[in-house]
Amino acid sequence: MIKSLKMLTGLVFLGAISVQTIVAQAEGLSVDLGPRPFYLVDDMDEGPLKTKLSACAADFTASRTMFSISHRGAPLQFPEHTKQGYLAGARMGAGRVECDVTFTKDKELVCRHSQCDLATTTDILARVDLAAKCSKPFAAGSGATCCTSDLTLAEYMSLNGKMDAANKKASTAAEYMDATAKWRTDLYALKATLVSHKQSIELIKSAGAKFIPELKIPSVSMPFDGFSQSDFIEKLISEYKAADVPASDVNIQSFNLDDILYLIKNHPEFGKRAAWLDARYRSGGFNSDNADTFSPSMTELYEKGVRIIAPPMWMLVKIGDDGKLVPSAYSIEAKKAGLDIVTWTLERSGPLKSGGGWYYKTAGGTIDNDGDMYQMLDVLATKVGIKGIFSDWPATVTFYANCMGLK
Repeated sequence: MIKSLKMLTGLVFLGAISVQTIVAQAEGLSVDLGPRPFYLVDDMDEGPLKTKLSACAADFTASRTMFSISHRGAPLQFPEHTKQGYLAGARMGAGRVECDVTFTKDKELVCRHSQCDLATTTDILARVDLAAKCSKPFAAGSGATCCTSDLTLAEYMSLNGKMDAANKKASTAAEYMDATAKWRTDLYALKATLVSHKQSIELIKSAGAKFIPELKIPSVSMPFDGFSQSDFIEKLISEYKAADVPASDVNIQSFNLDDILYLIKNHPEFGKRAAWLDARYRSGGFNSDNADTFSPSMTELYEKGVRIIAPPMWMLVKIGDDGKLVPSAYSIEAKKAGLDIVTWTLERSGPLKSGGGWYYKTAGGTIDNDGDMYQMLDVLATKVGIKGIFSDWPATVTFYANCMGLK
């Protein structure tokens, strides 16, 4: 836990870090999983999967795999969307590293999960000069709203990342920031360098991984000072082209279906690899095991040109008649329509002894210890047939994928 602001304000901020400096620290990365995957295998219930993974662990060499997707870096332990988190994700064998993309006041693209999450993911409230620029300055009991669009790129790059958390009942900014979950850590938050989208491209490329940017739905009204949604999309694509990154190395994502359809129409080389992040669960009446509640239907999505769909992992499974996890109607209908599936997010729920919460909501009583996440992952891989999964600790997925021969 951060017990004072000294850990954040005691740093010397040097402004924007050069692309060359970031890349120099990424070159020559090798894959190293550390102990966590093996801890999880030891924690599994006895059975054929544990036997297979235990045998694999006894004679194991890791390699990078596209099946393993780095979700915001490695936010189980590292501040999300930071240089250090991206490097950790790549070192754990993620074949694709995610940069959630939004924009600053001067319309430069940066990596941040939400346009207005700076109060919970950076030290902005400890920076009096910048905190004053927040859309909603800190107030006791109600927190703060600080957006990338409140700052210029240079101002944004002077911030330090922190673990995403907030004490919403806090009476001071210091208390508000001191909220890291006890199963995470602030050990790596002392130096957590934010990155622009351009820098993320060079960093990820030099680390030997590929790209899975997400076009974040803007929190500000669009157009923003003349900057339209199509301008936003075009700027993102232009930065990959300027870096000589082929479309085949980029899987653009968005929760906004119109973004995906724009790509399909205007940039088909990117559009055919784009993934629609499916949030139809937010609609009243949606049931992941009842195809009649899917609107648009899976077939209609395919007819529109969508080829990859990305729901949360609970939508893909249900409890079968034998009490075990099996594919849901959602999974069956998506595959029947010809859609590839990626899913999210492993290692996001914290300890699983109480069932895993939202990400495991359809898994019933099958989840009651950390090792059970490999049971969930195995069903998603072998029965649902997913093409990849996001993880807050990519080593967990990289180990499984290597053991199962998933590239």
